[in-house]
Amino acid sequence: MKWLELLLVAGATLVSAVTIVGLYSLGVRLTAIAGDIQDRSPRLTRGLAYACFGVCGLAVLFGIYLIVPYFTK
Repeated sequence: MKWLELLLVAGATLVSAVTIVGLYSLGVRLTAIAGDIQDRSPRLTRGLAYACFGVCGLAVLFGIYLIVPYFTK
């Protein structure tokens, strides 16, 4: 068995999972902060939150693209 390749895949999986979860939690936190802001405009904060959600969605779609063999023909 090729142990180096196994460790490479495990490391890439760990890094990508932590990144996606971190971006999603940052998006949730920014959404909560945008709801609490009273005196300022929350547009920038809400826009950054939606950008975090968008990057998470793109990462999930890319993962589906890599897994499904129909797309890589």
